[in-house]
Amino acid sequence: MARATARHILVATEEACVALKSRIEAGEEFGEVARANSLCPSGNQGGRLGEFGPGQMVAEFDKVVFSGEVGKVLGPVKTQFGYHLIEVMSRKD
Repeated sequence: MARATARHILVATEEACVALKSRIEAGEEFGEVARANSLCPSGNQGGRLGEFGPGQMVAEFDKVVFSGEVGKVLGPVKTQFGYHLIEVMSRKD
């Protein structure tokens, strides 16, 4: 069964998501940006979600984690919770 580890940043608007992605791409550390800005409790751990399998996250999130490029900041990804930036840390099939 496929497994992945990922971290994410959750914000309320697409604009905020795009702005944070620009900051990370300019060199700010993903975990620090997550701690300062994420609306998800995982922000306290730098956005880390631990290891999970397909179907454990909402569909839009799952699709990105299990098909997106590992190590790249992906998003904005819209879900029922808001807008996410996602970094897939590792993935095993």
